[in-house]
Amino acid sequence: MTAIEADARPEETAPARTTRRAPLIVVSLVLLALFLVGAWAAWFFTIDDAFISFRYSANLADGHGPVWNVDGPRVEGFTNFAWVVWSGLGAWLGLALPLFTKVTSLVLGLGTLYLLIREGHRRAGLTGVLVGAGAYVVFLPTYFHITAGLETAAFAAVLLRIVVLGVRVLANERVRTWEPPVLLLLLGMLRPEGVLAALPVFLLWFVRSEGRARWLWSGAAVVVGAGYFVWRWRFYGQLLPNTFYVKFGHLDSGWLWTKHTAVLLLPLLLLTLSLVVRKATRGMGVLLVVTVAVTYVTYAVSGPTMDYLDRFADHAIPVLCLGAGIAAGTLKPRLVGALLGLVAVGWSAVGGATAPDLGVIANYGPDLQRAHVAIGKGLAEADVPPAARTLAVTDAGAIPYYSGWNSIDYIGLNDAAIARGADPTEVVMKARPTVIVVTANGPDPSGTRYGFDFAKATAGYEKVSTVEMRAGYWQNVYALPQYAATIGQHVQQRADAARKANDYDRAEDTVDRWLDRLRSQLPF
Repeated sequence: MTAIEADARPEETAPARTTRRAPLIVVSLVLLALFLVGAWAAWFFTIDDAFISFRYSANLADGHGPVWNVDGPRVEGFTNFAWVVWSGLGAWLGLALPLFTKVTSLVLGLGTLYLLIREGHRRAGLTGVLVGAGAYVVFLPTYFHITAGLETAAFAAVLLRIVVLGVRVLANERVRTWEPPVLLLLLGMLRPEGVLAALPVFLLWFVRSEGRARWLWSGAAVVVGAGYFVWRWRFYGQLLPNTFYVKFGHLDSGWLWTKHTAVLLLPLLLLTLSLVVRKATRGMGVLLVVTVAVTYVTYAVSGPTMDYLDRFADHAIPVLCLGAGIAAGTLKPRLVGALLGLVAVGWSAVGGATAPDLGVIANYGPDLQRAHVAIGKGLAEADVPPAARTLAVTDAGAIPYYSGWNSIDYIGLNDAAIARGADPTEVVMKARPTVIVVTANGPDPSGTRYGFDFAKATAGYEKVSTVEMRAGYWQNVYALPQYAATIGQHVQQRADAARKANDYDRAEDTVDRWLDRLRSQLPF
């Protein structure tokens, strides 16, 4: 008997039900408080990659379509179409996109927490809540993915919802006919691999449900999905998003990612796997394990090289939290389940708090403000005619977004030629942009980075500003001589002001720097 069935006993009075629910209410409030504190602690953080999507969204809102440069060849430098469209709505409404996307992800994160609490309690009682929702809220990277500005939290929330529907199908509970096809479509538009992640639940639902409605809704989802695929192929002229040609295909990185993720999530993985061993939970366990496997296989075989704080692992972490919570709450004897659940929660807390790149990410928000954002705003204010507002950068995010200038990123995320092997130095030299921003380990760049020859490409330019983002990470701004004075003046003014407002005298990549900043914001 599930917790909800027990609560529905007709002979139980309302006061008795309220008394019995009191522990759940208390635990839920504590989890909610922890969640909100975690979101507050990471609220300053926005990842530079999010501004790539924001630029496409802003151009969409302005009526140019989802394009990187308003003038020039079209390129699909994003993999989150639904997120770009949603952010485009925020841009059209005149809202600041970093805030708009943070609030969106916060709401979706709260929805994820609600599902973990409700489904954990229904399937495994209070232990299911403490372990499943507990592991979610103590995993520190959760909050940086909520506030980053990207679609990570949205993908995780939709995937968890799909899995919850699958569990209900197995339990012969009611599932709205429209929901699985719509969620399959939505997840695939949030990220292309989302179709694969949602497919196990969708197929289970389709096979086990009856009636014409499932055919109608599924057919409609296929038509819309196919229509979108044909449109984007015609609009951009390429089969896959441009970023697939740059970020994926590194099998050695995929193996490292797989090993790291397996260690990080080991207790959650083992508890979820234990559902398969027991007959009573085998169907549910197989569904959860297969869903997690197909979600992660894309990253395991392709090797995402631009990951941070286990971003891609986060896609299925709520699913694993749910599985671990159900497993811990249904294991016999109960003490064993509780102890294993405690290990899983503790492991999640320690693993998230000791992530190797936490120091960088925990200070990334202020660092981005005093470097990339400052440079972008300075360029926007410089006295440069519209036709000459052209830019080449390594980091294709906040600098192009805030400047509004036509941009080449010589990593190739938003340049089809470079992504397919063209020499970035030759591409930039041929374009001869007004400004080249060179990322280097110090104020005097040398050698090459991402195949870009600094000295060769900047010959004939003047260095007008050097901006330290963090220790060992600098942005060096070069401009054509005729525009050097105005560009240097405005960029340096913005950089000086931003430095004073964002950890003026500190640039180290340490968790202590982040904690000191949080302490300074406390009202007591």
